[in-house]
Amino acid sequence: MRRLTLTLSLTILSLAGCNRGDHPRNLDKPAPEFTLGNSTRTVDLSQFRGRVVVLNLWATWCVPCLEELPSLLALQRQMPDLAIVAVSWDSDPDTYQRFLTQHHVDLLTVRDPEQKIGKLYGTVQIPETYIIDRQGVLRRKFVSAQDWTSPSITSYLSKL
Repeated sequence: MRRLTLTLSLTILSLAGCNRGDHPRNLDKPAPEFTLGNSTRTVDLSQFRGRVVVLNLWATWCVPCLEELPSLLALQRQMPDLAIVAVSWDSDPDTYQRFLTQHHVDLLTVRDPEQKIGKLYGTVQIPETYIIDRQGVLRRKFVSAQDWTSPSITSYLSKL
């Protein structure tokens, strides 16, 4: 009986630790500002003030990230007024650039191999996406791969 209790307790604790949560501590507060640059471009979050920002953290080696990529690209075409900013955790610049070219990724994307933005926002596992309103306030966090063209998501984004 003791062994069963111990096993159940450990299972519950481990599952609780897996909850990445979709309610970040800074929800409904100004989104953490950042400037991130690499050899191809520099992105400053403040440059998007006045637009809704979809801040997507991803990597070329992340299977769920790749699953949601086509719908993220479709969202960009469907809602061109959105500022979709994709921050990649890829460490190898050549692999990253080759992926962008081969898959015709035309999102605004920048590499963050040190995962500075993830740490700033509290992300420990990708994909995660943050929605920032026109005033720069963090409104929502999506955990794991999404269908970005689903009516519920596009309706939500349209209302912002």
